[in-house]
Amino acid sequence: MKLSKFIKKAGLMITGLALVSSLAACSPTSRGGENVTGSLKEGDLIGISMPTKADQRWNVDGGNLVKELEAAGFKTQLAYANNSPSQQSTDINNLVSSGAKAVIVASVDGTAVGPAVQQAKDGGATVIAYDRLIMNTEAVDYYVTFDLERTGILEAQTIIEKLDLENGGGKDTPYNIALFAGSDDDNNAPYFFKGAWDLLQPYFESGQLVDPSGIVTKDFKVEDWKKISVHAWDQTQAQKQMDAIMTKLGDQPLAAVLSPYDAISLGVMKSIKNARPDMSPSIPFDATNPTNKSAWPVITGQDGMDIAITNIYYGAQAQTVYKNVSLLAEQTTNIIKEISEGKTPTSDKESMNNGKKDVPTWLMQSDELVKDPTGDQKGLDYVVETGFITEEQYQKNIKAPIIE
Repeated sequence: MKLSKFIKKAGLMITGLALVSSLAACSPTSRGGENVTGSLKEGDLIGISMPTKADQRWNVDGGNLVKELEAAGFKTQLAYANNSPSQQSTDINNLVSSGAKAVIVASVDGTAVGPAVQQAKDGGATVIAYDRLIMNTEAVDYYVTFDLERTGILEAQTIIEKLDLENGGGKDTPYNIALFAGSDDDNNAPYFFKGAWDLLQPYFESGQLVDPSGIVTKDFKVEDWKKISVHAWDQTQAQKQMDAIMTKLGDQPLAAVLSPYDAISLGVMKSIKNARPDMSPSIPFDATNPTNKSAWPVITGQDGMDIAITNIYYGAQAQTVYKNVSLLAEQTTNIIKEISEGKTPTSDKESMNNGKKDVPTWLMQSDELVKDPTGDQKGLDYVVETGFITEEQYQKNIKAPIIE
């Protein structure tokens, strides 16, 4: 089924969100103009604050930004916060003290970092939120990210198709599905979940899908997403949460797992492997034989991690939503260059509201990676084509053991 059909059916994408509390609204507003801060010229220092080195993608992001910015004639200083909000605030303060005329921040906690970016703004620096929106502050000038709801749409699409839900799968015997959302302090997480839930909720309503934990029902709301969140996107925490679900599941079949991140997917797989050694990736879920208790569930993911490439190649994971992060670095550098040339960066996308202001926003396109692509899907080697990993690393990935 084509993605456009899902988008039309869900009536979403990034425009017109109407979520409450921590989920900020998106609205078509001004495209910038009042956001240029202080002076910025070629050769100036640009500070880069990334959340952690522990995640493969943030190492790639940091390297991409340094490469792009230095090629454009700027100096760079890169800091990693070890997933600590307080450390990130210190990093940002240090970057500005070192003379950074702009700071690029991929926040650990989108709210906690607010005072630090306000100090940066007060010090004359331009503030760019990178991938994750910084909330409840006037200090954010620009935001560069991916189409967040598309991630959830792609994940839900895979589940709907593999379970044959549109043709009545689960009507006679409801399919068990476990659902996870991202970290409770990441402002992207509810958007990922909304994209998926808008598509999956009707199948809870019809009784085709059930959550064995009992947490998610047909009446579950997007704003309840933290009830199924995995703090810090942590693999071990995800495994613990899945352990509890597996206890409730007993010896019933498990059709699918909505996972928003590859490390969460890995934790889920380890839990399944421990609790139900009878279930095997060599026996994928089959909608024509849904009562097979040994069948391996359809498991989604995000980020194109090395372990995800391995698990998809050998059938343990159905797909991963891959974000070509080089696009973020290129767009961020373009914003910096335009400011240094005395221009006002102009976004042709919607702005996003962070609770205090409408932040001019650039949305990059993500892709779905699968072993055997059809339509708009990409093959697993797309991570090599886009420079995310080397061919050598890719070959290691497809020869590595699964669920490790």
